[in-house]
Amino acid sequence: MLATVATVVATADLAKGVLVGVLLSGVFFAGKVSRLSRVTSEFSADGKVRTYKVEGQVFFASAGTLFDAIDLLEPAEHIVIDVSDAQFWDISAVGALDRVVLKGRRYGHDVRVVGLIEASATMVERFASHRQDAAAPVRPHS
Repeated sequence: MLATVATVVATADLAKGVLVGVLLSGVFFAGKVSRLSRVTSEFSADGKVRTYKVEGQVFFASAGTLFDAIDLLEPAEHIVIDVSDAQFWDISAVGALDRVVLKGRRYGHDVRVVGLIEASATMVERFASHRQDAAAPVRPHS
């Protein structure tokens, strides 16, 4: 509100003041909501499966957190990304999920995404390349 008033006083233009207020409001909202997502993980008893549980809202402001939270260099054979408690809002979020899956496959992991809700599944099917045949898992040569 102070930025809006200061902009109106400095420029004598209410439209510019409102624009500054709306932009700042959007930035603060994105920052607040990005902290509402989290990623937790656990190993299976046999140590072969690492399950990552993604919770909250995943969009452009929190997509980097998703990508950074998943460790693809660990020795797990299988990686399961459970997104049953997550909502993917935009292409940035789908892109982060896509990068995780494709990178995991390049490292020789069997990566699966489970629990997509209908709205998120529609976006993932439409925009993610990891679901296409060309992105099939690549196994390292023994």
